[in-house]
Amino acid sequence: MEKQLTGLNDLLDISLVRRVRRNHGLEHATIHLMSRRVPQLKIIGRSDARGFWLYGDVSTDIVRESANQALARMQQGEHQLAVHPNCGTNLVSVALLGTAATLVALAGSEREKFGKIQRIPLIIMGLLGAAMLGQPLGMRLQQHVTTLGDPGDLAILSIERMQRGAMTVHRVETRST
Repeated sequence: MEKQLTGLNDLLDISLVRRVRRNHGLEHATIHLMSRRVPQLKIIGRSDARGFWLYGDVSTDIVRESANQALARMQQGEHQLAVHPNCGTNLVSVALLGTAATLVALAGSEREKFGKIQRIPLIIMGLLGAAMLGQPLGMRLQQHVTTLGDPGDLAILSIERMQRGAMTVHRVETRST
């Protein structure tokens, strides 16, 4: 088990992966701070090794101020800002657990007359369990795998606003090792 954990830590510490995780954490922290300033904020983020994208109608000043404040707060130790309840990691966790529960519930059902229909209550129970466990699992995966709360040497280089049809998009470019 120790060897596997070391392998995962080695993978997470690859420069490209570390940069994506730092940017993902900063993306979440930025969204946390924007949510406090913009009532009913509707925004989607996507991170990569060179920064992150924000899709949603919000002013560039708010994005800039929130991103800079988020980075400063993370540098001061507020690493929990890197975890967000609406992250795609949570959705994927629920989907994977739901799929596994459904497969388990249906195992062997083809041998019974009306076997799949009879298993509907098991499937429902499995999906409810997946919904209950998926969110906390996703939050833990964010903390330990998909985001990095310690920004290290992360720096914001630029923030650019673009229009893609009716969609407002901001690109936050960063630099990190």
